Amino acid sequence: MEEREGRPAPGGTCTNVGCIPSKALLQSSEHFEHANHHFADHGISADNIKMDVAKMVARKDAVVKQNNDGILYLLKKNKVTFFHGRGSFVAAKDGGYEIKAGEEVVAAKHVIVATGSNARQLPGAAFDEENILSNDGALRLGAVPKKLGVIGSGVIGLEMGSVWRRLGAEVTVLEGLPTFLAAVDEGVAKEAAKLFKKQGLNIELGVKISEVKTGKKGVSVAYANAKGEAQTLEVDKLIVSIGRVPNTIGLNVDAVGLKLDERGAIVVDENCKTNLPNVWAVGDVVRGPMLAHKAEEEGVAVAERIAGQHGHVNFNTIPWVIYTSPEIAWVGRTEQQLKADGVAYKAGQFPFLANGRARALGDTNGFVKFLADAKTDEILGVHIIGPMASELISEAVVAMEFKASAEDIARICHAHPSLSESTKEAALAVDKRTLNF
Repeated sequence: MEEREGRPAPGGTCTNVGCIPSKALLQSSEHFEHANHHFADHGISADNIKMDVAKMVARKDAVVKQNNDGILYLLKKNKVTFFHGRGSFVAAKDGGYEIKAGEEVVAAKHVIVATGSNARQLPGAAFDEENILSNDGALRLGAVPKKLGVIGSGVIGLEMGSVWRRLGAEVTVLEGLPTFLAAVDEGVAKEAAKLFKKQGLNIELGVKISEVKTGKKGVSVAYANAKGEAQTLEVDKLIVSIGRVPNTIGLNVDAVGLKLDERGAIVVDENCKTNLPNVWAVGDVVRGPMLAHKAEEEGVAVAERIAGQHGHVNFNTIPWVIYTSPEIAWVGRTEQQLKADGVAYKAGQFPFLANGRARALGDTNGFVKFLADAKTDEILGVHIIGPMASELISEAVVAMEFKASAEDIARICHAHPSLSESTKEAALAVDKRTLNF
């Protein structure tokens, strides 16, 4: 469990050093970006705009604390006994387990392990959270670095790179893979790369890091580019965002024989059961995508199973979101996955440029893309890059849960003017029947 200033800070990575604080900073930096570059389009004159970084970070901290306090309130409301401190297995005893909870030892018949994950360190470049930063350090910068380096072009790297780029940092992203956003639909990834480059993010692909050094002036990164040429990047701060690893440190799994896999994740079956009777595990510490909402769904499902119900989590309809500008969101399979699987499909796409609400917002970048089975028309994947993609994707998740066809969405009345009309139009485009493009 996280701790802030000696006080309990429940909520794990998401609430304390992940989803919530990053969204707070993204919102603040987006306001700053709009004030500097887009207010004039709306007839608003604003001169000498400055960012008080300390106040921005303090607001972020306040948002986090509100969530911490909300969780503590919910625990109290539901009569859940809360122990502040590290938890670990002590022993299996009397058909249950002894668990060390802070300074106390408690007995439990059922145990749910939800210890999350930690940022993966780059070999030879340990986090010091001053110059070489994990997501935690990136969220606590007290000033805008003149030059910022980011190793890894995943969700955290792009989101944090976007925050500090908007505030004036010169940002360079170094990615080891030869393709940008490899897990994202190729069409979306291509559009995102174009737009991020236009914004000023310098993204280099196919690089190989050879050495990272820290000094009085900052951080020096030696690497080979995609052509194999030796390069050096000098930055004030370096964010390392190369993935996360399951957190089983200090859990004392050997005391009870809890099984881990080669990644250090707790081994579970499809119902989140471990190899031990009545021991369950959920979230980042087990297989599957490291997403807060996936962890929450697993936690609910396990609680239901313990209560004798039939909890269920459908991995095929878990939405993914990258909160950059434009936002990127998707659910289901990508076009490249369908091709690799030999699935016959139809695709439909609609640009926000042709959407009335997007024009009124002044945010017309991106598109909505539908992928549907060529024979049955069942929706196989929906991919969005554009304004409020994180909200728009929910309709696609619901549709796929009910095994809807693209035509089902195409025939539903959507409010006008709304961004959601682009979803309807993309569904219509599957059969080449768009109305407004």
